[in-house]
Parts: sequence; structure tokens; C-alpha cells
Amino acid sequence: METLFSYLIKSSGLIVLFYLAYFFTLRKETFFSSNRWFLLAGLGTAVLLPFVFITKIIWVEAATPPINWSSIPVANYTPEKTFEDYFPILTALAYGIGILLLFIKFVVDFYSLNSVLRGKSVQQQADFKFLDVAENVAPFSYFNTIVYNSSLYTASELENILEHEKVHSEQNHTIDVLISRLFCIVFWFNPFIWLYKKAILQNLEFIADHEATKKISDKKAYQITLLKITTRENCVAITNHFYQSLIKKRIVMLNKNQSKKRNSWKYALVLPLLAAFVFLFQIKTIAQEKIAKIQEIENKKTDPNTVDIYKINKNTTDKELDEKASIIKNNYGITATFSKVKRNSDNELIAITVELKKGKEISEVMKTQGTEAIKTFGIVVSKNAKGMLAIDFAAEDKMNDGMNNAISIVSPGEPMTGKEIVIYGTKGSQNDTDKLDPDQIESVDVEKTIKIVTKSNTQTFNDQDIPTPPSPPKFPEGPMPVPPLPDMSKLPTPPAHPSNVKDKKAMAEFEKKMAEFEKKMESFEPDMSAYEKEVEEVMAKREKIFEKEMAKYEDAMEKYRDAMEKRTN
Repeated sequence: METLFSYLIKSSGLIVLFYLAYFFTLRKETFFSSNRWFLLAGLGTAVLLPFVFITKIIWVEAATPPINWSSIPVANYTPEKTFEDYFPILTALAYGIGILLLFIKFVVDFYSLNSVLRGKSVQQQADFKFLDVAENVAPFSYFNTIVYNSSLYTASELENILEHEKVHSEQNHTIDVLISRLFCIVFWFNPFIWLYKKAILQNLEFIADHEATKKISDKKAYQITLLKITTRENCVAITNHFYQSLIKKRIVMLNKNQSKKRNSWKYALVLPLLAAFVFLFQIKTIAQEKIAKIQEIENKKTDPNTVDIYKINKNTTDKELDEKASIIKNNYGITATFSKVKRNSDNELIAITVELKKGKEISEVMKTQGTEAIKTFGIVVSKNAKGMLAIDFAAEDKMNDGMNNAISIVSPGEPMTGKEIVIYGTKGSQNDTDKLDPDQIESVDVEKTIKIVTKSNTQTFNDQDIPTPPSPPKFPEGPMPVPPLPDMSKLPTPPAHPSNVKDKKAMAEFEKKMAEFEKKMESFEPDMSAYEKEVEEVMAKREKIFEKEMAKYEDAMEKYRDAMEKRTN
């Protein structure tokens, strides 16, 4: 029960959020089709987002064994129930009764609709079904069926009406009407859902008016038809009907200039609010007990004359990388640094940079990057009988080849001298050793590439790293100006919608209160022009920064291409 209430409250909050975003930023824009999808997306978000949680795990110390309370005798005691104990049941009962009554009303409206459609002769034209009825009802459409009373209108008026209803039918506006009606049944307790429904229906009329006037030559005659239809108040529920009480707003929208495309950024204003909703209400904290256990480390301290290989594959975790770095440090005094670690959606390694250092004596770097999971490789460390170290990287298929191209530079703790340089595996088998004549050694250059420079020639045993392509710049991010939203506590309360829509007196009173409510809401509407100017200035500055970074990136790419061409040549 508590879970259901929590879900309904969260969904209701999201409905309020989307409605206020529409009312204060989008209501007066002429993006009618985009507004339609924004409002429907709001309802979809209200249904789905409460199910989305971000899991946060916290580790706690293992608890002591729980007390077996069943073994402790207690006195028989039945607490006296109060109103608070019955409140959840009473709330659920009231909620269920509200849903039942509105659902019955929904079924009755369907029956009323069928009574209008039943037994009428249908005229099929293209994808539309036309029903010319004798009842005094306002023209309406229901999916691809268009109903009207031709005796009430002139030929030109009827043409205007049919063009309007065809738009409703072609764009399946009946689905929007049904969805909004169902949401009113489920969230009937939320007064904003009735305003939300009204916004959806009103926007559908804006769409139909806008599209219909594209096919009608006399725009003024169309507006006169709107005014005439206002006298036809016999509307059929759950349909797209030509009559709407807010005719004035429809005529204003018909004559309003098209909104500028740059104003479409307003749709993004709801995103930081949704992010705030998730981080405030959708964080699920899970407590797990720490379990003391002994882990077996695959790599133990090495012995002389042995080769140790520390494997890294696509499934190696960050924790395992830290363990390997710690082992290498403890065993050999070599600092292993893992950086630029990237993973794909399956948490597989796709990029990593490994740097091995022992003071200034040994420096080895390996980089791998791409879009697919890395191939298994190993960090190969060797120590011979004299205690001299050799380190290198090896692919999985060559890990058993020993120390190919590895260079042993110096005994631990001793300064570097040419006499201590030994090269493994340069000729013959992996056990062959080629010792250079110390008198022939002129200098040793130890950087990313380790070279042995003699007086007679230069031998390079580790190839240079493949040039790393530059990373493209990202569009600058940062905080946006805060929109001047109203004080939520001071917003006026919308009037309650009458349960009986056929009660003309109640509906007239509701319309009057709604007009007063909208007038009060408009007084809360902030002046967005200054805010829009701030946003445009921020975006212009970021575009300049991005263009400069792109210029640098293009220069770097040219250098990278040149380096790759030299390498291939």
C-alpha cells in the first residue's frame, strides 16, 4: 500500500512539473506539434520515471547475530488501534471509489457516443467516414469518423468545419483525448491533471486550426465559423469536437506570428528538473555487510631466475589493477601506473595506458585504445641470478616466449653503468644472452623507447609507441542561468472540476473560476526575455571556445596524420 501511495505521489509531482514547464515557457509558443509530444512525453515520464532508481551501495560492518526474540517470553498485549492505523485503508478506499465513479462515467460517455453513431448511414470518402446526423450536436471526430449536422451550417461553414475535423482524424488526436481521460481517472485527486488535460485538448485545437487554415483561402471566414460554433454546446465526450469554450485563445493563436526556432531550447529546461527529481527521490541505498575473506593472489613473490607475468584482460577490474600494482611495487620496487582506463557498456576494458617506473632507471609505457574490448596482455618481469631486473609487455600468444626484447638495466639500488647492461633474447633461443663489450658503450638513453647506443652503431630493441590520435573536443558544459520560476508556495489553487459535466450551472461556475485562476497564474508568469538573453550569451561564448578547440584539434590531427605517414613509409 505504501509503495502504491509513493508511486502516485511521485507521478503526480512529475505531472505538476511538466504542466508548470509548459504553462510558463511553452504555452504561448506556436510549436503546436512539438508541444503535443512534450505534453504526451510528460505523461509517459510520470508513469515510467518513478520505476527508475540509481543504486548506491554502502558497506557496513558485519552485524552481531540477531537475538532470537521468539525464545523470550512476553506478555500477551494487543495495542489499541487509533485513527492513524485506519488512515491508509480509508485513503485507499476513497481513492478506489474515485476511480470507480470516474470509470463508470467513462463507460457512460462511451455508451452516449455509440448511441449517436449507431444506425446512421455512413458516407466513405478516402480514409474518412462522414456521418450527417439530425441531432443538435457540435461537430466532432472520433478516430476516422467525422460527425456533423449539415442543416445547421452553410456550405462554406461546413467546409471549414470538415477541414478542421480531418486534421484531428489524420493525426489520431482521439488517442491523446483517451490518454488524458484515463490519466484523469487514475490521478483524479491531483487538480493539475485536469489542467493538464485541458492543455492537451486546447493544443490539439491549435494544431487543427493551424493545419486547416493552410487549406482554406478565407482565414477570416474560418474565424467567423469558430464564433458561430460557440453557440453549439451539445458536445459529445471523449471526442475531438469543433466547439471549445476558449475560442478567444484559438483566434489569437491563429493570428500570432510564428515563434522563432531558437526558442525551442525551452524544451530542454525540463531536463535539469528531471535530473534533480532522480537524485532527490530515486536513489536507492543498499547496505551490504563486509565479509572478511582471504583472497588468493595469483602472482606471488618471485624467485631468482624466474619470469613473472601479470595478466590483464578485458574483464580485469579496477580493484584487480590496484592489487597487481601493489604486488609489483612490493616485489620489485617498480611503480605500475594504470591510467586512461575506459570501459564499454558491458564493463569491458577498451582502452588503458600502463606506465612502469623504477626511479629514473626503468621507464616502460604501453598504450591501447579502440572501440572493442582489449586483447589479453601481460606485464613481464624477470630477475636473473645476479638480481638484475628486466621488464616488458607481451601479448597473450607470446607470454610463454620469456623475455623477448626485454632490457635489464641495473641491479636494484645501484647506479646505472654501461657494464651492467644485459640484453635478453636478441639471438638464438630465449635463454641465449648477448653481453655487449662495456668499452663499446658510449651512452644509454632511457625514455619511452630504450636505446643502446654504441660507438659503431645504434641498436633499438623496443619500437617507438604508435602515435596516439588526439581526442576531439567536447562542447563546453557548465551551469546554465537559472530560470526565474515562481514561488511554488504562492501559486493559486486551481478549482475542482465538476464530477457531472452535463451540469451547465456547475460547468459555468467552473469556467468562471478557471478564468480567474488563469488570470492569477499569468500574474506569476516571469518576464523570460532577460533570461533568454543570458542563455544566448552563454551559448555564444561556449560556441567560440568550442571553435577554438576544434581548430587546435584539426592542427593536431594534421600532425598525427603526418606522423603516421612517416611511420608507414
